[in-house]
Amino acid sequence: MAIVSRKVKVEDRELFREKCKPYQERIKQAIAAEKAVLAGIHEDESQLPYKKIQLSEDMLSIAADYMQINNLSVEMINAKNNDALNDARKIIYKSIIYLEEIVTPVVDVGYSEIEDKVEKIAALSVEKRYYLVRKLGLTIQLLEEAFGENSKWKMSFIEIHGRAAVVTKNLLDWKQAGKVYFDSSLPEFDSTMHYIRLVRKLLDQSATQHRDKYELSTHRVDDLRLAIQFVLAERRICIALSEAEDAEKLKSKAQVWKDKLDAEKKKGVAK
Repeated sequence: MAIVSRKVKVEDRELFREKCKPYQERIKQAIAAEKAVLAGIHEDESQLPYKKIQLSEDMLSIAADYMQINNLSVEMINAKNNDALNDARKIIYKSIIYLEEIVTPVVDVGYSEIEDKVEKIAALSVEKRYYLVRKLGLTIQLLEEAFGENSKWKMSFIEIHGRAAVVTKNLLDWKQAGKVYFDSSLPEFDSTMHYIRLVRKLLDQSATQHRDKYELSTHRVDDLRLAIQFVLAERRICIALSEAEDAEKLKSKAQVWKDKLDAEKKKGVAK
């Protein structure tokens, strides 16, 4: 939405500041609560991953409050509040980092390599995990829309979406998911299927976004390599779920992109 410049009355600014106070106070309290949790987070190591799950979700609530301050700014004084939006962006990164600390930020990792990490949150239901990652995705989407198409952070959202896709994938117990996938009588079947579809969608989107970033903007080797890793990560899932045809298509896609990267490195196009 375009913001039309106009003179803002002093009383409008005062009213805006008053309207923001409840959100600012809630943010202040949430940040203080985070510090308190971190101060005692190692008191019971068995609960550490669950505390980080809760902290991750708490960060998303803080981000929502920052975005509400921006909404009030747009509505009441006809201007984006870039400070609030930037604070929301930083807080979303913190949310993702808490999840990465639990299950690793590695894109193309075999489940057997992180199974011990995922087992530490075994008491967290697939429904709860699905709720959390959907909340993460929605918060990122809302912030991206608030910044707008011409934001200087446009490219950084590709990284944010990618990191969110990775933790979404790595948070799932793929051993259990593999069993549920083939048995529709199990109570968690619907949630698991929705979760798996979401993971595949996010990995596919991140692969495309990183490839486009490489081709249309950076020509950096790392961007296309990362795009290939997202493709291969989705292929691992297809193999685990006996989706042989999809796995073969993804293998071919990854090879095409790798051949392109090798050719452009030789030509000096890729940096």
